[in-house]
This record gives sequence, C-alpha cells and structure tokens, in this order.
Amino acid sequence: MDIVAVSNSNVLDYLNDPSPRTLGRSALEWLDQLQKPTIIRVAGRDRSRTRAMATLLHGNEPSGLFALHRWLLEQHTPDVNMLFLLGGVYPAKIPPMLSLRQLSEGRDLNRCFKEPFEGEEGAIAKAMLAELHKVKPECLLDVHNTSGTGPSFAVTITNDAAHQALTSLFTDRLIMTDLRLGALMEYSEQEVPTVTIECGGSQDDQAHQLAYEGLVRYASRPDVLSLEKAEWDVEVLRNPIRVELVPEATIEYLPEPSGRADLTLPPDIEHRNFGIVSPNEPLGWIGKKGLSVLNAIGHNRTENMGQVFQVREGQIFPAQAIKAFMITTNPVIAKSDCLFYAVKATGEPIF
Repeated sequence: MDIVAVSNSNVLDYLNDPSPRTLGRSALEWLDQLQKPTIIRVAGRDRSRTRAMATLLHGNEPSGLFALHRWLLEQHTPDVNMLFLLGGVYPAKIPPMLSLRQLSEGRDLNRCFKEPFEGEEGAIAKAMLAELHKVKPECLLDVHNTSGTGPSFAVTITNDAAHQALTSLFTDRLIMTDLRLGALMEYSEQEVPTVTIECGGSQDDQAHQLAYEGLVRYASRPDVLSLEKAEWDVEVLRNPIRVELVPEATIEYLPEPSGRADLTLPPDIEHRNFGIVSPNEPLGWIGKKGLSVLNAIGHNRTENMGQVFQVREGQIFPAQAIKAFMITTNPVIAKSDCLFYAVKATGEPIF
C-alpha cells in the first residue's frame, strides 16, 4: 500500500513501498509527479536494520534516479530496510528536465549539510539529516554523476575496510579527503560508514547501468561492510588538492587560446581524468595574470600554486607528475565549484 505524507516541517514528501502503478512509465514521468524532495522507504526481509542511499542532490545528475526507478519498478525485496533520499527535485524538474545542477538563485544542496542550514536548500538538508538521525542506518551512499565524462570513483572522508567495501560495490577507485565542504558524505563523522559514488558522466548509459548494478548489490547482500565480499581491489588516492579559479577569473575551453580568457583549457581535457600528467605535458594556456587566477586548496587551506604548476611560454604544466580527476569542461561548474582535483602520480597528497 502506498502512503504519501507531508513532514511536520512541510519540506519533504514520503513514499512507503511504492507500487509500480505509482511510479510512471519512465524515470522522467515519475520525476514529473514528484512535488518535493522525497523520502522513499522500502521494507526489507530483516526489519531490524536499514541502509540509506541519497541521490539527485544535484538536479543534473540522473544515474541514481534512473537506477532507483528501475529497481523500484522491478519490486525487489531488499535484504534490509532501505531508505532513499531524493534531494534536488526542484532543479531537476525545471525544463529541460535534469539539466540544472541547482536553482539559479539557489545554493548547491551538497554544500548545505552543516549549520546554519540557511535558505531553502539548508532546510532540505536539515530535514534529510533528521530522517537519517531518526532511522540510524548502518551505512549511507550518496550517488552522483561526474561533472564531465570519465571513469567512476568514490569519495570519502574516512578510509577503512567498511568504506572500501562499500566502494567496491560500484567501483575500484576511492578518493580520501580531509576537506570539509558541507557535503552529505561528511555524515561519516557520525560513525556511519558513508561514501559518495561518482558513477561517470550524466549522459553515459554505462554510468546509469553501474548505478543500477551497484544498488542491486547494496540492497541484496546481507553484509556490505566487509572487504571479503569486495568486487575489486580498491585503489586509494589520498587528500587531493582542489584547484579553483579565483572569483574574478575567466575561463574558455578552446583548442587554442583566443587571448580573451585568464585560463584556456582544451575541450577534450576530460580525457585526462585519472591519467598521469607529466611535467612535460601542458594542461592548457594561462593569460597575463599568470597563476594568480588559480587557488590550490588542500586540507581547507590555500597552498602555493608554484608547488603545483609551472608556466612556460604561456602554457601551464604540472610541477611534478600528477593524477587529476573530476575534470570539468562546463565553465559554469568550473567557476562555481572547481576545475579539478589532483594528487601525485603515486596517489599520495601533493602537500
């Protein structure tokens, strides 16, 4: 039986054990029916335990939504109770659907899971955290797409066997970071194993399939926190730096610089994701302002860009061999979030 209720805070809607007839013929049709950020509860064989999964925190990252819709339509009975949190329903519903990361005047929801919980996004994050506190899940996943094309990986603030086991349900790369940005994965600090899963590009069918297969494993196994059940050996990359543009800087993605931008990156730079870039390989072109248009954030502090990059004849090179990831070719995300993350070629921190 379907039960739809409104929370006391009037922020979230709820669905309990939804039947296929209420889910629409497609994920988009279902999304169109949703009115608010939504909590979905599915009863499991073992009613004493719950696992949680959030997705659609960014309205243009649909793999988790597609996977959940498919999984619900197939009427799986999970091994334990499942709690699903759909956060970014409002931006996701704006036409064309699944094209906006966040509302034009809104905040990034996945930066709002910390006090003071300001604005509409802060209220949604606070309500979602309240649901997690109430249910006390044994673990939590947050399923995303990368901002560009590229292979899958996971991100966590804690690197131990439980986090690696959760990662291995989806992928074989784990990024461990000490950065604190107000992301949901910081719920790990509540001593609940929490991992962000980046499935790959939002337009990539392989990313949608990875999200679905990972969800099936996550919901069906009696134990998801032991490495004995790992699908792959997990490569751990530790404490990447976050490379950002300064607020006033400009960026273009072109095969060669036009001279108008402070930084020019090639349109195919996404192909560098998780590859090693040597000090002799240029990443792009820097303008007259030089490296002053970039910041490198490590462990919540700004580092010396000269330790990360060098400029030779107008081109920007790594100062040492690096492995870069989460590279975007979307100038809006490059400006509002970051250009990419990077570690040494060995996977160790640059600083």
